[in-house]
Amino acid sequence: MNVLISYDVSTETVAGRRRLRKVAQACQNFGQRVQKSVFECSVNESQFEEVIRRLLDIIEKTEDSLRVYRLTEPRDKHVQVYGLDGKVDFEEPLVL
Repeated sequence: MNVLISYDVSTETVAGRRRLRKVAQACQNFGQRVQKSVFECSVNESQFEEVIRRLLDIIEKTEDSLRVYRLTEPRDKHVQVYGLDGKVDFEEPLVL
């Protein structure tokens, strides 16, 4: 399944800045950053549950916001990008 994860973490304190880094690192383990606080992830059901569990363990629910959207398949048919697009298609062969 394809999901979009967006977050807004309060960075007014040192602990908030630490949470922001941890949220970004957790998201990077499951997908790729498409904007500063937005990740596109292609995950199976167990990975989906794992990333949500990790993120909920990190965020402070009284200060931060986390949104998760399941994207309609096929994603490429429903997602339009204007301007720079740094997305890498991991389904295609990677040439280094």
